[in-house]
Amino acid sequence: MVDALLLAGSINDGPLKDCSPTRFEAMIPIGGRAMVEYVIEAVAGSKKVDRIVVIGPTSEIGPLVDGHKAVVVEAAGGIMENIEAGLNHLTGASRVLLATSDIPLLSTEAVDDFLERCGPMESDLYYPIIQREVIEKRFPATRRTYVNLREGVFTGGNLFIINPAVFKKCVENGQKIVDQRKNPIGLCRLLGLDFVMKYLLRLLTIREAQKKVSHLLGINGIAVISRYPEVGVDVDKPGDFELVNRAIKAGYRR
Repeated sequence: MVDALLLAGSINDGPLKDCSPTRFEAMIPIGGRAMVEYVIEAVAGSKKVDRIVVIGPTSEIGPLVDGHKAVVVEAAGGIMENIEAGLNHLTGASRVLLATSDIPLLSTEAVDDFLERCGPMESDLYYPIIQREVIEKRFPATRRTYVNLREGVFTGGNLFIINPAVFKKCVENGQKIVDQRKNPIGLCRLLGLDFVMKYLLRLLTIREAQKKVSHLLGINGIAVISRYPEVGVDVDKPGDFELVNRAIKAGYRR
């Protein structure tokens, strides 16, 4: 089993503020429920998950964890600060499942599948990637950031497995990658000219990509192909909000 950390501390001051006046993005209502509530439910439903910590506004999220094996810890700042605060409440954990609060279509089946595909979890970081055809077959109207690799066209997911023991070591370079996560060319520049050229020529392999990222962070990282589109469908702009609202009202999570 693994412990889980859910990030729900982002202030609603970006594109989604036009969709809801809530102070925190995690509390934006979708299908009559706060966005983060769906994620809590999906993760808590997994028999492979033990302790759960949610980083966010305690007064607002607290009532949402009733009946679930979760505690809420007040947000500490930016994404890296919040991750560190959450890990501090999961002492003794050898690996932690990290999830963002903006993937309300997430299902327990998707969580279990990701954990199973991570195997014995001997590496420091596991990151899901989803093929474009998998996403667009179920959500043809969605607009995601894709990367062309030799094995196909992929987008990143919003679940991770991390090793708490190496977190501090890779925070600085990790922040650089987070800042460029929706800019494939920016990521390539960060990782070197040879990487850029292979990316542009669509010759870059999954193995080469994960090797470069591992070297940059000073850790062992593994890319995991997920067959669940909801892992990669996040809500960070009004178009996503409308798409996910329609999906939930149509019974996607039922």
